[in-house]
Amino acid sequence: MTAPLAERLIRKLENYSRLSGSEKDLLQHIASQEVRSFGARHDIAQEGDQPRSATLVLTGFAARYKILEDGRRQIIAFLIPGDLCELRISVLRRRDHSIAALVPTTVAQISDENVQRMMRHSTRLERALTWNALVDEAISREWTVNLGRRDALERLAHVFCELHCRLRAVGLTTGEACEVPLTQAELADAVGVSDVHLNRTLMELRGRGLIALQGKSLTIRHMDGLRDLALFNPEYLHLGQDGREFDAPDP
Repeated sequence: MTAPLAERLIRKLENYSRLSGSEKDLLQHIASQEVRSFGARHDIAQEGDQPRSATLVLTGFAARYKILEDGRRQIIAFLIPGDLCELRISVLRRRDHSIAALVPTTVAQISDENVQRMMRHSTRLERALTWNALVDEAISREWTVNLGRRDALERLAHVFCELHCRLRAVGLTTGEACEVPLTQAELADAVGVSDVHLNRTLMELRGRGLIALQGKSLTIRHMDGLRDLALFNPEYLHLGQDGREFDAPDP
């Protein structure tokens, strides 16, 4: 049986507060209206385009990125299923970054009209969507700290800790294991080091017995040790049901 399209988004939003049946139905309906699929390494949105819709990642793995004039790339965020990006992007005349599918990825393009419809549906859903946008901003701030103050080993450990937490929040982990379908070049572009340096850093994490990375599968072998190395505090992800007082009543 095929999972509902908005399943991961609903699971993510319910890390803030429990949604009602009608709120879930609306999200499912909107997520099914304009679905697009992209092959690996294909752009979902390009810098300079006129933005027309928010993007909900349904399946796959994507990244926000910027390209310098000399061709160097900086990945500025990884996007996983359930991530609803740029709810207010249509306010801007030009997009200031690109989004690419890193593996075959399916997204829902959500028009500004449907964004407004979600916001008007209920105070609870509006608050949950606002929480989603604020968490997105918090992740961006943490990535700034990661690049500015942590060394390469700490940066990579932090990325792995964050991805595991976010994937777990939408039901995409099995114990301490999860799929992280990223190449070493993509990880290097996310933590701001060369491919060679990334390879050495990855080998050190393995050598310390903190992780196992085989193909697409990441297993964190020593969670406390990896978190200590990364100076990782998951509070910025705000996954503690901050809005539990707004929970929908039990059906």
